[in-house]
Amino acid sequence: MRLLFAGTPEPAVASLKALIGSRHEVVAALTRPDTHSGRRGTLAPSPVAAAAHEAGLPVLKPASIRTDEFAAEFAALHVDAVAVVAYGALVGEALLEAVPHGWINLHFSLLPAWRGAAPVQAAIRAGDDVTGASTFLIEKGLDTGPVYGTVTETIRATDTAGDLLQRLSVSGAALLVATLDGLADGTVTAVPQSTDGVSHAPKVTVADAEVDFRLPALAVDRLIRSVTPSPGAWAMSRWGRLGLGPVTPADGAGIRPVPGEIVADRKQVLVGTASGPVRLTTVQQPGKRAVPAADWARGARLQPGDRLGDVAGEAVAHTGRRV
Repeated sequence: MRLLFAGTPEPAVASLKALIGSRHEVVAALTRPDTHSGRRGTLAPSPVAAAAHEAGLPVLKPASIRTDEFAAEFAALHVDAVAVVAYGALVGEALLEAVPHGWINLHFSLLPAWRGAAPVQAAIRAGDDVTGASTFLIEKGLDTGPVYGTVTETIRATDTAGDLLQRLSVSGAALLVATLDGLADGTVTAVPQSTDGVSHAPKVTVADAEVDFRLPALAVDRLIRSVTPSPGAWAMSRWGRLGLGPVTPADGAGIRPVPGEIVADRKQVLVGTASGPVRLTTVQQPGKRAVPAADWARGARLQPGDRLGDVAGEAVAHTGRRV
């Protein structure tokens, strides 16, 4: 089949490369416009755009796909289907109906669970044991279309969103190729999604990544892993907004700091939660790189009563500074 590939972030690149290597013909890539990145704000192409350029494919970067100009450009491609992986924009009904096999989306959850922009993050934060990927026909509703196929993936105890998404991008790419093979051969049928088990995973914001150490340790651990590496967990402190890497439970540490309280020795840094302490792995102060937590603590000159999170405003150190 002649395919247009629509995708933007790094997890979509594996699918683009798999389709390029398949029996299908990828005629172009559709991606979001270049964005400013780095301290200098230099315009940079999306990961999909970079991969497509490297493969010698034409790249389409419209600001909107809801214009007559794009509709004409799309029609001129004469594609049989559009393969979609995290493109990042809604598709109008006219475009959805403009190709014989429609727009086939690879979504990183077992639909109808975790419909929306951040299914991997939601699955980790909720403590799911198993997730996966689904291919489905895009229709007017958000991730509501009938499903062609699925693959499953166990969520490991230490998985960050980045870890899990990397594995799903690979297994999902194979699923997407198999789905399109089946469509070409007439051997796959889309099955309507169940009305049971529907859950939603909206986009994760920076505000959502703030750590509340008044929660139990398990919830703190899941939250931090779910927003690693992006947008990145953080907590307020007397040093400003600290970026935090994944934590590990430290129930056997022999001490029980109050929620948000920081306790450190030469080898480790513990922070209290509602159910017991967690051990920090990395800490990043504003404008600096992330460093091992014990190294940060030595340079931070911790004082008794230093705390992280909103609870930091509830205590005053013996120096008189709010912490």
